Order: sequence, then C-alpha cells, then structure tokens
Amino acid sequence: MGETRLSFKEMCGRFDVTPRTLRYYEYIELLSPEREGRSRWYGPREVARMTLILRGRKFGFQLEEIRQWLQMYESDGTEAQMRTWVEMADRQLLQLAEQRAQLESAIEELKALRDLTQKQLGE
Repeated sequence: MGETRLSFKEMCGRFDVTPRTLRYYEYIELLSPEREGRSRWYGPREVARMTLILRGRKFGFQLEEIRQWLQMYESDGTEAQMRTWVEMADRQLLQLAEQRAQLESAIEELKALRDLTQKQLGE
C-alpha cells in the first residue's frame, strides 16, 4: 500500500501557495515534511494539515491559533481538538458578525454621502 507523496513544487501547486508560504509554514512548525537530502516530501498527514491550515486562514484564524489547535491533536486527541474547535469557531463567528456590522454601517454612510454629493452636483 504505497502512500502518495508530493514534492515541494507539487505541494505549492496543489494548494496554490507560494514557495515562501510553504517554507514559512514549515518554519513555524505547522508542517513537517520528510527530508531526503535537500528534497522535501509531503505525505497524507501534511496534505491534511495544509487543508486545515488554509481553511482556518479562510475563516480568519491566526496562524498561531491554528498551530496550537493542530498540536492539540498530537497531545490530547480528537475529542479535545473538536471541543477546542467549537470554542474557536464561536469566538470567530462573533468577531466576523461584528466586522460585518461595521462594514454594513460604512457602506450605508458611503452611499448616503455619495447620494448627497450627486444631488449637489445636479443643482
């Protein structure tokens, strides 16, 4: 049963990230590829972790939060990781809702100012 491994270049292509991003994720210990000489190889574990990292970034989580959450699986297991995920998601949902309210307010204010300016131009 052979495991599929991706090269550094294949990993960048699969996840549409720059080499710099991938090296940084390794540097901050989010990923730990196998090394053979100067080559890096990414197995199923690293592919799964990268999927979770990018999903976390999409939702607005900080890399340090993601790193700690991923480490939790190694030390405390799946249930603790899932409970922590629910707590993190709840906090992030509140923060995103607040940001959305601020954006909606700014949009309404900008529209009103635009309409007022447009009206003044018409007079």
